[in-house]
Amino acid sequence: MIANPIKWPDNARVAVAITFDIDTDSILHMAHPDRADTLVTAASWLRYDSVAVPRILEMYRRFGLKQTFFFPAWCMERYPHLVDPILKGGHEIAHHGYLHEHPNEQSKEGEAYWTERAIDTIVKMTGQRPRGYRAPLYNFSKNSADILCKNGFLYDATLMGDDIPYILKCKSGSLIELPSHWAMDDWPPYVHSIEMNYMMPIKSPDEAMLVYMSEFEAMWEYGGLCVAVWHPFVSGRLARCARIAKMIEDMQKKGGVWFARMEDIALHVKNAVDDGSYNPRVDELPYYDGRIPELPKDWKGHPASHKGC
Repeated sequence: MIANPIKWPDNARVAVAITFDIDTDSILHMAHPDRADTLVTAASWLRYDSVAVPRILEMYRRFGLKQTFFFPAWCMERYPHLVDPILKGGHEIAHHGYLHEHPNEQSKEGEAYWTERAIDTIVKMTGQRPRGYRAPLYNFSKNSADILCKNGFLYDATLMGDDIPYILKCKSGSLIELPSHWAMDDWPPYVHSIEMNYMMPIKSPDEAMLVYMSEFEAMWEYGGLCVAVWHPFVSGRLARCARIAKMIEDMQKKGGVWFARMEDIALHVKNAVDDGSYNPRVDELPYYDGRIPELPKDWKGHPASHKGC
């Protein structure tokens, strides 16, 4: 099923990273800049991170896991009490924008500014440059890879183009891509928010876990990479976090699972590429640079607007 699987450490069947994006209320200010201060209930929901992050860290401690947290730099500045426990636990803090801004809605210069501003904060608060990046809301731009390469990043964790790590190549260098996809995100089963304009029926933890575990089982069977993209204020709620603990326990009992920080996975991939034991697929970016010539000039993005329909 996977034509070119990578060999994981200690003959593990699958690599698993249970990552959390600590967005807190940055997304509220981005969505409602002029009235975020009036949306008190929404802010309280997002600020649940202050309850959930310690809970998640204690869960990781119990199971002996070191994992990765993607942290908008503004949130690090605003909530520094969440930063030190993550670092003391041996976990990785990776780049997730400055204020959860969307790269593909900015100019190249604007994206570079916010990327570098966030790097400065991460260096100041952690003592090292970030090795990894995930674009807020997966909104990777056609300039993102180039900006990341220029700033010395090792890996990206935004794109969805494979079941195993692959390479992003751009004019300024290359990155290791550690892909995931929407089935491993916690917004579809759990988030119901008027303020975020996302109102879906809320699933029980067991229902959500059916999806997550089906992805894990397939990755375990065929040697893939299983990356969860979760949020403390969503999956860190009590019943959901308790179900994650059971998931980790079940995975450990099954065996053949390498739990690792994203940086460690990327370094393993880099070493495997360097020693010739892994020959990953390469995607050259950007995929496109502007409108494709085959589209009629009057095409507006909906089939009904095309005169040939």
